Amino acid sequence: MMATRRVWLIIGASSGFGRFLTELVLAEGEIAIATLRTPSDLVGAIETNPDRLPANVVFNNAGYAAVGEVEAVPEEAAQASFDVNLWGALVVSKEAIRVFRDFNPSNAGGHLLDVSPGIGFGGSPILDIYSASKHALEGLTDSLCLEINPAWNIKISIIAPGSFKTRAHTTGAVLFLAPEAYRAEGLPSQAVRDWLKDGTGVCEDTRKAVHSIFRFSKVEAPPMRWAVGKDSVKRVRACVRHAMWLWARRMSLRAAQRISS
Repeated sequence: MMATRRVWLIIGASSGFGRFLTELVLAEGEIAIATLRTPSDLVGAIETNPDRLPANVVFNNAGYAAVGEVEAVPEEAAQASFDVNLWGALVVSKEAIRVFRDFNPSNAGGHLLDVSPGIGFGGSPILDIYSASKHALEGLTDSLCLEINPAWNIKISIIAPGSFKTRAHTTGAVLFLAPEAYRAEGLPSQAVRDWLKDGTGVCEDTRKAVHSIFRFSKVEAPPMRWAVGKDSVKRVRACVRHAMWLWARRMSLRAAQRISS
C-alpha cells in the first residue's frame, strides 16, 4: 500500500518543473528534498529541514542544453551537456535504486521519474547534442528497467514533456552562433532558431503539467514512458508511426527476397 505521506527527492528545483513540483508536493502535505545549484532560488517558497529521510519518489529533472548545429557547439560545451543530462542522471538513478532497495522499508520500493523531453525520442536541428544526451538517457532507463529485480518493487518511468514555459528555453540553455554555412534562409536550423527566438511556440502550462505528473506518481502500475503536452504526444506518435513503417518495409523486403530466391 502506498504511504500517505511520501518523501520526494526533486533534482533541479530552482525553476520550472522542479520548482513547481516542490511547491505542489509540500502543498499536498508530502515531504520534498529539493536540490539545486542556487539554494537562494527557493528562499521564501519553502522551509528547510536538514534531516535525512528515505525517498519514495525521485524526480530526476536536471538538464542543460548546448544549442546549435553540430559544427557550432564546442566540444567542452557538448561534454558539459552530457555531464548533466547523462552522467548526472546516471548517478542519481544509481543512488535512487540503492535507496529504494536497501534504505527504504522492506518491499516498499519507490518510483524513479527520469525527465527526458520528447527530443529524446526523435531529433531536431540545432538540438543535436541535447537530443543525443537524452537519447542516451532513454537507453540507460530502458536497460535499467530490464535489469532490476521485480521483487524490489521499484517503478521506473520516463516523463517526456513538450514545450512548456520553463528556463530550459532561455537561461537554461546556451545558444551558439550558427556557422556561416548554416546561415542561409530556409535551412531547417534557421527555422528552429527563429522559433526559439520568437518564443510564442513555448506556450504549454507548466503548473498544469506538474499536477498531472503528481497524479501520475500515484499510479500503481505506471507505463515506462509518458508524454506530457500536445507537441510531445505528437512527436512520439510520429516516431512510432515511422518505426512501424520501417518495420513493415523491412518485412516486405524480406518477403520479396524469399519469393525471388
